[in-house]
Amino acid sequence: MEFFIIISSGLCLLIGSFLCVSGGIGIIRFPDFYTRMHAVGITDTLGAGLILIGLMLLSTDLLVFAKLVMILLLTLLIGPTTSHVLAKAALHNGLAPKLNQDALDHNSLDQTGNEETNSSNP
Repeated sequence: MEFFIIISSGLCLLIGSFLCVSGGIGIIRFPDFYTRMHAVGITDTLGAGLILIGLMLLSTDLLVFAKLVMILLLTLLIGPTTSHVLAKAALHNGLAPKLNQDALDHNSLDQTGNEETNSSNP
């Protein structure tokens, strides 16, 4: 049983660390503020959660376990909320997301196609 707990804890710690590192790479690789924030917000919340779960599996003291549970709950509540508030503030202050040119062309074709069909109907 102890071997299973150690393997599970190590797996959670390894996956959580990988997610945190991939979020850091997302900051560097993605083109604009919104995609960077999305990458970091999701990967860091899940990565920190898995790291905390891995540490909970290894803890033997009830006080340490309780503290890790409280940190996990606060991380799960505060991380997505702050990401949402930050994105809303950026959008409110005029920071527009970068759009792909192909998506803009496709969207403009859809709008002109809808205008043509709407104008032909009486």
